Amino acid sequence: MKSAIKSAHATFSLFDYAQFDYANEVCCGVDEAGRGPLAGPVFAAAVILDPSRPILGLRDSKKLTEARRDALAIEIRAHALAWHIAQCSEAEIDTLNILQATMLAMRRAVEGLVTQPTLALIDGNRCPVMLVRSEAIVQGDDKVPSISAASILAKTARDAALRALHLQYPEYAFDQHKGYPTALHLERLQIHGASPVHRTSYAPVREVMLRAKGKLQ
Repeated sequence: MKSAIKSAHATFSLFDYAQFDYANEVCCGVDEAGRGPLAGPVFAAAVILDPSRPILGLRDSKKLTEARRDALAIEIRAHALAWHIAQCSEAEIDTLNILQATMLAMRRAVEGLVTQPTLALIDGNRCPVMLVRSEAIVQGDDKVPSISAASILAKTARDAALRALHLQYPEYAFDQHKGYPTALHLERLQIHGASPVHRTSYAPVREVMLRAKGKLQ
Protein backbone atom coordinates (compact mmCIF):
# COMPACT_ATOMS: atom_id res chain seq x y z
CA MET A 1 0.00 0.00 0.00
CA LYS A 2 2.80 2.45 0.88
CA SER A 3 4.48 2.00 -2.50
CA ALA A 4 1.17 2.49 -4.29
CA ILE A 5 0.50 5.72 -2.40
CA LYS A 6 3.99 7.02 -3.14
CA SER A 7 3.53 6.27 -6.84
CA ALA A 8 0.14 7.99 -6.94
CA HIS A 9 1.58 11.10 -5.30
CA ALA A 10 4.61 11.22 -7.57
CA THR A 11 2.86 10.76 -10.91
CA PHE A 12 -0.43 12.53 -10.06
CA SER A 13 -2.35 9.85 -11.94
CA LEU A 14 -5.36 10.81 -14.04
CA PHE A 15 -7.29 8.43 -11.81
CA ASP A 16 -8.55 9.81 -8.53
CA TYR A 17 -6.22 8.98 -5.62
CA ALA A 18 -9.28 7.55 -3.86
CA GLN A 19 -10.03 5.14 -6.68
CA PHE A 20 -6.34 4.25 -6.95
CA ASP A 21 -6.06 3.28 -3.29
CA TYR A 22 -9.67 2.64 -2.27
CA ALA A 23 -11.14 0.65 -5.14
CA ASN A 24 -14.26 -0.36 -3.20
CA GLU A 25 -15.03 3.13 -1.92
CA VAL A 26 -17.11 5.97 -3.31
CA CYS A 27 -14.77 8.83 -2.45
CA CYS A 28 -15.21 12.56 -2.55
CA GLY A 29 -12.46 15.16 -2.28
CA VAL A 30 -13.07 18.10 0.05
CA ASP A 31 -11.30 21.44 0.38
CA GLU A 32 -11.98 24.97 1.59
CA ALA A 33 -11.22 28.53 0.51
CA GLY A 34 -11.14 31.70 2.53
CA ARG A 35 -9.83 30.99 6.01
CA GLY A 36 -7.41 33.93 6.01
CA PRO A 37 -9.51 36.85 4.70
CA LEU A 38 -10.87 39.57 6.96
CA ALA A 39 -14.24 39.63 5.20
CA GLY A 40 -16.72 37.37 3.46
CA PRO A 41 -17.77 33.77 4.08
CA VAL A 42 -15.52 30.73 4.14
CA PHE A 43 -16.36 28.29 1.35
CA ALA A 44 -15.93 24.53 0.99
CA ALA A 45 -16.57 22.12 -1.87
CA ALA A 46 -16.90 18.36 -2.21
CA VAL A 47 -16.36 16.55 -5.52
CA ILE A 48 -16.76 12.97 -6.71
CA LEU A 49 -14.89 12.62 -10.00
CA ASP A 50 -15.94 10.34 -12.85
CA PRO A 51 -13.02 8.01 -13.74
CA SER A 52 -14.42 7.62 -17.25
CA ARG A 53 -14.20 11.39 -17.83
CA PRO A 54 -10.76 12.47 -16.54
CA ILE A 55 -10.07 16.18 -16.25
CA LEU A 56 -6.55 17.23 -17.22
CA GLY A 57 -4.63 19.86 -15.31
CA LEU A 58 -6.17 19.46 -11.86
CA ARG A 59 -3.94 20.76 -9.06
CA ASP A 60 -3.98 23.08 -6.06
CA SER A 61 -6.11 26.07 -7.07
CA LYS A 62 -3.51 28.48 -5.64
CA LYS A 63 -1.02 27.25 -8.25
CA LEU A 64 -3.34 28.00 -11.18
CA THR A 65 -4.06 31.27 -12.91
CA GLU A 66 -7.52 32.75 -12.45
CA ALA A 67 -8.38 32.02 -16.09
CA ARG A 68 -7.29 28.38 -15.75
CA ARG A 69 -9.24 27.95 -12.50
CA ASP A 70 -12.37 29.32 -14.13
CA ALA A 71 -12.00 27.00 -17.13
CA LEU A 72 -11.41 23.95 -14.94
CA ALA A 73 -14.36 24.85 -12.71
CA ILE A 74 -16.63 24.62 -15.76
CA GLU A 75 -15.20 21.20 -16.63
CA ILE A 76 -15.57 19.93 -13.08
CA ARG A 77 -19.21 21.00 -12.87
CA ALA A 78 -19.92 19.35 -16.23
CA HIS A 79 -17.96 16.10 -15.83
CA ALA A 80 -17.93 15.19 -12.13
CA LEU A 81 -20.28 12.49 -10.89
CA ALA A 82 -21.33 14.86 -8.10
CA TRP A 83 -20.25 18.16 -6.61
CA HIS A 84 -21.55 20.60 -4.02
CA ILE A 85 -20.37 23.97 -2.72
CA ALA A 86 -21.23 25.21 0.77
CA GLN A 87 -20.25 28.11 3.00
CA CYS A 88 -20.28 29.55 6.50
CA SER A 89 -21.15 33.18 6.95
CA GLU A 90 -19.13 35.89 8.66
CA ALA A 91 -21.51 35.68 11.64
CA GLU A 92 -20.94 31.92 11.94
CA ILE A 93 -17.17 32.45 11.73
CA ASP A 94 -17.29 35.03 14.51
CA THR A 95 -19.50 32.81 16.66
CA LEU A 96 -17.78 29.46 16.13
CA ASN A 97 -14.19 30.55 15.23
CA ILE A 98 -12.70 30.03 11.78
CA LEU A 99 -11.58 26.44 12.34
CA GLN A 100 -14.99 25.22 13.43
CA ALA A 101 -16.73 27.27 10.73
CA THR A 102 -14.45 25.69 8.12
CA MET A 103 -15.25 22.21 9.42
CA LEU A 104 -18.96 23.03 9.28
CA ALA A 105 -18.71 24.30 5.70
CA MET A 106 -16.90 21.09 4.73
CA ARG A 107 -19.57 18.97 6.37
CA ARG A 108 -22.28 20.91 4.55
CA ALA A 109 -20.48 20.38 1.25
CA VAL A 110 -20.28 16.61 1.76
CA GLU A 111 -23.85 16.34 2.98
CA GLY A 112 -25.05 18.31 -0.04
CA LEU A 113 -23.77 15.78 -2.58
CA VAL A 114 -26.51 14.05 -4.58
CA THR A 115 -24.40 10.88 -4.59
CA GLN A 116 -23.58 9.66 -1.10
CA PRO A 117 -19.85 8.95 -0.66
CA THR A 118 -18.52 6.22 1.58
CA LEU A 119 -15.28 8.09 2.28
CA ALA A 120 -14.37 11.78 2.28
CA LEU A 121 -10.75 12.75 1.59
CA ILE A 122 -10.11 16.04 3.37
CA ASP A 123 -7.31 18.45 2.54
CA GLY A 124 -5.22 19.20 5.61
CA ASN A 125 -4.69 17.51 8.96
CA ARG A 126 -8.19 17.69 10.44
CA CYS A 127 -11.52 16.17 9.50
CA PRO A 128 -15.01 17.51 10.21
CA VAL A 129 -17.34 15.47 12.37
CA MET A 130 -19.93 13.88 10.08
CA LEU A 131 -21.65 10.61 9.30
CA VAL A 132 -19.39 9.85 6.33
CA ARG A 133 -16.01 8.34 7.18
CA SER A 134 -13.16 10.71 6.46
CA GLU A 135 -9.39 10.79 6.06
CA ALA A 136 -7.18 13.87 6.24
CA ILE A 137 -4.42 14.23 3.64
CA VAL A 138 -1.83 16.97 4.17
CA GLN A 139 -1.33 18.95 0.94
CA GLY A 140 -4.02 16.81 -0.60
CA ASP A 141 -5.06 19.65 -2.89
CA ASP A 142 -1.88 19.05 -4.90
CA LYS A 143 -1.81 15.25 -4.57
CA VAL A 144 -5.38 14.04 -4.99
CA PRO A 145 -7.33 15.03 -8.12
CA SER A 146 -10.73 15.05 -6.40
CA ILE A 147 -9.38 17.33 -3.65
CA SER A 148 -7.80 19.55 -6.31
CA ALA A 149 -11.19 19.75 -8.01
CA ALA A 150 -12.82 20.71 -4.70
CA SER A 151 -10.13 23.34 -4.16
CA ILE A 152 -10.88 24.85 -7.55
CA LEU A 153 -14.65 24.94 -7.02
CA ALA A 154 -14.33 26.45 -3.54
CA LYS A 155 -11.85 29.09 -4.71
CA THR A 156 -13.79 30.16 -7.81
CA ALA A 157 -17.08 30.27 -5.91
CA ARG A 158 -15.59 32.42 -3.16
CA ASP A 159 -13.93 34.78 -5.65
CA ALA A 160 -17.28 35.24 -7.39
CA ALA A 161 -18.95 35.96 -4.05
CA LEU A 162 -16.35 38.63 -3.22
CA ARG A 163 -16.83 40.26 -6.62
CA ALA A 164 -20.54 40.43 -5.80
CA LEU A 165 -19.74 41.98 -2.41
CA HIS A 166 -17.65 44.58 -4.23
CA LEU A 167 -20.84 45.80 -5.93
CA GLN A 168 -22.40 46.36 -2.50
CA TYR A 169 -19.30 47.83 -0.85
CA PRO A 170 -17.11 49.26 -3.64
CA GLU A 171 -15.13 51.41 -1.19
CA TYR A 172 -13.30 48.31 0.08
CA ALA A 173 -12.13 47.03 -3.34
CA PHE A 174 -13.13 43.44 -2.58
CA ASP A 175 -12.80 42.63 -6.27
CA GLN A 176 -9.05 43.22 -6.04
CA HIS A 177 -7.99 41.53 -2.78
CA LYS A 178 -10.96 39.16 -2.19
CA GLY A 179 -11.00 40.10 1.49
CA TYR A 180 -7.41 39.12 2.25
CA PRO A 181 -5.42 41.51 4.52
CA THR A 182 -3.45 43.23 1.77
CA ALA A 183 -2.07 46.74 2.18
CA LEU A 184 -4.95 48.08 0.05
CA HIS A 185 -7.57 46.33 2.14
CA LEU A 186 -6.07 47.45 5.43
CA GLU A 187 -5.91 51.01 4.13
CA ARG A 188 -9.58 50.97 3.09
CA LEU A 189 -10.52 49.38 6.40
CA GLN A 190 -8.81 52.20 8.29
CA ILE A 191 -10.55 54.85 6.16
CA HIS A 192 -14.07 53.41 6.04
CA GLY A 193 -14.26 51.25 9.15
CA ALA A 194 -15.71 47.76 9.22
CA SER A 195 -18.52 46.77 6.90
CA PRO A 196 -21.33 44.30 7.73
CA VAL A 197 -19.39 41.55 5.92
CA HIS A 198 -16.14 41.96 7.86
CA ARG A 199 -15.17 39.28 10.39
CA THR A 200 -15.31 41.10 13.71
CA SER A 201 -13.36 38.35 15.52
CA TYR A 202 -10.27 39.00 13.38
CA ALA A 203 -7.73 41.32 15.04
CA PRO A 204 -7.36 44.02 12.33
CA VAL A 205 -11.16 44.39 12.12
CA ARG A 206 -11.63 44.29 15.87
CA GLU A 207 -8.98 46.98 16.37
CA VAL A 208 -10.64 49.28 13.83
CA MET A 209 -14.00 48.83 15.55
CA LEU A 210 -12.55 49.50 19.00
CA ARG A 211 -10.76 52.59 17.72
CA ALA A 212 -14.01 53.87 16.23
CA LYS A 213 -15.64 53.49 19.65
CA GLY A 214 -12.77 55.36 21.30
CA LYS A 215 -11.67 52.28 23.22
CA LEU A 216 -8.29 52.02 21.51
CA GLN A 217 -5.70 54.71 20.87
